[in-house]
Amino acid sequence: MPEHLRALFIILVLSTAVFAFAHRPACAITAARDYTRRRNLWFSITLAAFLAHSFWVYTLIATLLLIYANRRETNPPALYFFILFALPAATIPIPGMGLINYFFDLSHARILALFILLPVFFALIRRTGTLSFGRTGPDKVLAAYLLLTALLYLRETSVTDTLRQTFYLFIDVFLPYFIISRSLKNLQAFRDALLSLVLAIMVVALFAAFEAAKQWLLYQPLLGVLGLGGVGGYLMRDGILRALVTTGQPIALGYLMVTGMGFYLFLQRSIRQKLVRRLGMALLAAGLIAPLSRGPWVGAAVLFVVFIATGRDAIRRLMILALAAMFALPLVAILPGGEKVINLLPFIGSTEKGNITYREDLITNAIIVIKRNPWFGSVNYLNTPEMEAMRQGQGIIDIVNSYIGIALETGLVGLTLFVGFFILTLQGIYRAMRSIPDRNSEERLLGRTLLATLLAILIMIFTVSSITIIPMMYWSVAGLGVAYAQMVRKRVLSSGG
Repeated sequence: MPEHLRALFIILVLSTAVFAFAHRPACAITAARDYTRRRNLWFSITLAAFLAHSFWVYTLIATLLLIYANRRETNPPALYFFILFALPAATIPIPGMGLINYFFDLSHARILALFILLPVFFALIRRTGTLSFGRTGPDKVLAAYLLLTALLYLRETSVTDTLRQTFYLFIDVFLPYFIISRSLKNLQAFRDALLSLVLAIMVVALFAAFEAAKQWLLYQPLLGVLGLGGVGGYLMRDGILRALVTTGQPIALGYLMVTGMGFYLFLQRSIRQKLVRRLGMALLAAGLIAPLSRGPWVGAAVLFVVFIATGRDAIRRLMILALAAMFALPLVAILPGGEKVINLLPFIGSTEKGNITYREDLITNAIIVIKRNPWFGSVNYLNTPEMEAMRQGQGIIDIVNSYIGIALETGLVGLTLFVGFFILTLQGIYRAMRSIPDRNSEERLLGRTLLATLLAILIMIFTVSSITIIPMMYWSVAGLGVAYAQMVRKRVLSSGG
């Protein structure tokens, strides 16, 4: 049997186990028919990809499936989230038919944007009650950032490629942000969308645990079968395979797990069975460990600290957390294999310390380069001696810091707009959360999880460039934050507060 079909069998078995386990608690949060329809679409998309033997055949099948599903969908962001990670984050160019080299790079995520989000975009802008883009602070700053980025493309490439890159900004950044920030208007809509996102991440988490345990990347054979551009590959750390699943890079997988854990903190209140609640978090924790990426482990620590700090009895609970961490380290060290675990920990362990040194040197050298073109960055920053000194053994210069990457490409103006967008989003979440008098309310809990998750994301992208699924998620989570702020604001105004 071909390797990709053997992988398909494992994928179907493991995903069936997750969906069966989640069925009862999920249907207590969302309508059973919606859960069933999205689950069936996930299976259909997966089967189409593995059995088509051609990305273009898969695209045709997926397009028909998405059009059918979208017509019956009541919550488009939920549908989008549910199947976003069903296939690898890899691309293939659409041939230019002799007119141009190629039209644009297509991927699974972009197919979802074109056939789920784009129709919703046209429906929303025609709807009277939709908040126009540009009405909120984050909207204005995002618009400025996107405009600046699009204009700066003109200095480094042709008009055709500039149009292509601007199209990517529209479908990869603007569409997810706009649809999510305008579609979710009440708590049930948030529950539904976040349930879909967390379930999709839980499926990935079980696959990640399997990959780490069996030393086998499940989706790698599919890339060759569909002719997709290679992403990721077999990477080892301390003799252990680093899981990838569909995210393309181990650190992106860990980043995704932290996002799932953040929103699970909100959803778990709706799960009555204590054992089920704990197993759900344990599954996400296993998915976080499997890629052996230390940046997301730091992000997870930030997530829980912020979540606890914004809740009741914050000081007492933070002290308990700190004491638990202090006692856990000596216990882990004396367990069989404990030394290997300690060596993998960030700031403490000795495994691949060169990665930390590389990141420190990158910041030092990048600052020198940024100072030469401080306002709007440079086209040829990679050709400078300082960046050339960062070239690794694989022949690449890895800008493993999203903030540095943005500053090098768009200067301090671009970086200010990027950071300013997220600061305004965080500010909106915090103010909305603080305006809710009931500290135990579900609305306030949602604000705490959004605040903690977005802050964790902003810490994690300090250790990784904006690759594969990473920007997809931070724009989407920002959209959730803006939608939350608007929801609370409208409720306060309607109640006369």
